[in-house]
Amino acid sequence: MSNRIPAEVFPPGEFIRDELEARGWTQADLAEVLGRPAKTISEILLGKKAITPETAKGLGEAFGVDPQFWMNLEGAYRLSQVKEETGEVSRRAKLYETAPVKDMIRRHWIREAISIDDLEKEVLEFYGVRTVDEIASLSLMAAARKSTSYDVTTPPQQAWLCRAARMASALKVSSYRRDRFDQLIGELLRFTTSEQEARRVPRLLAEFGIRFIVIEHLPRTRIDGAALWVDRDSPVVALSLRLDRIDSFWFTLLHELGHIYHNHAQMIDSDIAGEGMSGAGDLSEDEAMANEFARDHLVPKHEIESFIARVRPLYSRTRINQFANRIRVHPGIIVGQLQRRDEIKYSQGRDMLVKVRDLVIQSAVTDGWGHYPSDF
Repeated sequence: MSNRIPAEVFPPGEFIRDELEARGWTQADLAEVLGRPAKTISEILLGKKAITPETAKGLGEAFGVDPQFWMNLEGAYRLSQVKEETGEVSRRAKLYETAPVKDMIRRHWIREAISIDDLEKEVLEFYGVRTVDEIASLSLMAAARKSTSYDVTTPPQQAWLCRAARMASALKVSSYRRDRFDQLIGELLRFTTSEQEARRVPRLLAEFGIRFIVIEHLPRTRIDGAALWVDRDSPVVALSLRLDRIDSFWFTLLHELGHIYHNHAQMIDSDIAGEGMSGAGDLSEDEAMANEFARDHLVPKHEIESFIARVRPLYSRTRINQFANRIRVHPGIIVGQLQRRDEIKYSQGRDMLVKVRDLVIQSAVTDGWGHYPSDF
């Protein structure tokens, strides 16, 4: 008997009955041939029991039919018995492809919803769009510095930036004036001498019209910070404090302020201040400018180059502290500069790279590490 493809979906038992009738066999005969209980054969014929691969092989040998024929019949029949879906699975799959739904629920950015309609509504309200298709086309940045492709913003990265924009838009700060920027930087750099001073940063930025927020990064985003604009006159600095060390905090902060200073539109940055940093040749012109702004304001170029020329390769703790004290910055910032210049390994001087996250989030609007603000 050749393989057959049924025009309609019938229980496999119907075809088995045909074979039994053609041979003049009873159910008991088939049970004996297959070495199976008569009850099992009866349940298969009634469609109450599924044909297993072992049974399909036995039927194939008994009736001279490819076992795959019986498995196909069984699969088609069982699939036909499944209640027809209303598109919920495809809608849910599209949501999960477009947004990091589970992480957003975990972070309380959206509420957990059982129905697909409610879940879709939560996600659309978060992004401020009307359809799921609009999420992927949101224009939230003009360029990127990250470990992933420059041409693609991943869903977790996009969600993080949307959260930053949403939180920043609700903050009240003084009016921003570009002509006061140099004054801001001057006052800000006075805080670089001690890790304790980092807690004063959010208030000073607010006084100069710059919104400052801290948002814990989402898994796989590798985001350090972002500079964006709520509107033409409202700049924002958002940091993830992913690398909890004083040099990363100050370098990333100054880097994002460099974007604002140069009027770079909506930037998002990753791996700009830590291990795994790409070479300078990989940077866009805007990113190179922001890096230079941060590097040279934290430690003047002529100072660090003079120090390197005098000390290389004997970068002792004492010499680093002496240099840091002379130019009035925390020694951890010097260690960070030397690491980025490949003068020392990332394993060196780690005890000077003190943590500042807990200090910063004491005074900053924060989302993450147990902080779940509900006002945004």
